[in-house]
Amino acid sequence: MALKKILTFPATVLRQKAKKIIIFDEALRQLAADMGETMYDAPGVGLAANQIGVLRQIVVVDVSKEEKEKEFITLINPVISAGEGCVSGEEGCLSVLEYEAQVKRFQKIHVTAHDLDGKPLAFDAEDRFARIIQHEVDHLQGKLFIDRISALKRSLYKKKLKKLLKGRK
Repeated sequence: MALKKILTFPATVLRQKAKKIIIFDEALRQLAADMGETMYDAPGVGLAANQIGVLRQIVVVDVSKEEKEKEFITLINPVISAGEGCVSGEEGCLSVLEYEAQVKRFQKIHVTAHDLDGKPLAFDAEDRFARIIQHEVDHLQGKLFIDRISALKRSLYKKKLKKLLKGRK
């Protein structure tokens, strides 16, 4: 396993759509393992491949029951085929530096995907788990959570980011 560099906004790869995966091989397993290790090292609860510069439809999502155990699921070509309820919740992102905001998402979703062997998966997710999956699937479509906030808040964040990045140089 290897830690990967997490790219941050405004990296252009974060705005690109990921390509569907059709080959399920050892390289895909290695990518998933690297993504899981990178997610936990960050630390985070979800990671999409484009966040590490790979334009493929794969996400990893933490499903650990206890803080000490590290367990994640890998979703290949995930699709949210249904959603119900609407709830606001605080979101941040490993690719959006130093910013969190309230974002509206479905409270419950139905997800279809494939596992690392290419076998179909279908399940319902609710609450925090549903929020994380929606956030990661957005990444695969080239969207960030800041696209789901008001234009004013987004503009203020971009100004903050410019100052932040200027101060790091």
